[in-house]
Amino acid sequence: MAKKKSVSSKTHTQKQLNDYANQNNPNNKAYKAKIANDKKMKKTSSRNEAIRSAKQQAKFEAEHGVLYPLDWMCYSNPYDFD
Repeated sequence: MAKKKSVSSKTHTQKQLNDYANQNNPNNKAYKAKIANDKKMKKTSSRNEAIRSAKQQAKFEAEHGVLYPLDWMCYSNPYDFD
């Protein structure tokens, strides 16, 4: 069995014990606020971050045009391929 997190009354004051209990009670507004903050601060996965970055890049290129040539042959000598 997994250990349940708890706070010892030997090392914490009564106010600290009450605050901890309030933050871990689903019927308390402190618990709901903690859950809401965790959802806001949760880091997005790397896949979602990559997709978001690609969309931002595509939007930028659509608005401002491509800032670099896409054809790799622009940088080479065309007679090298004969």
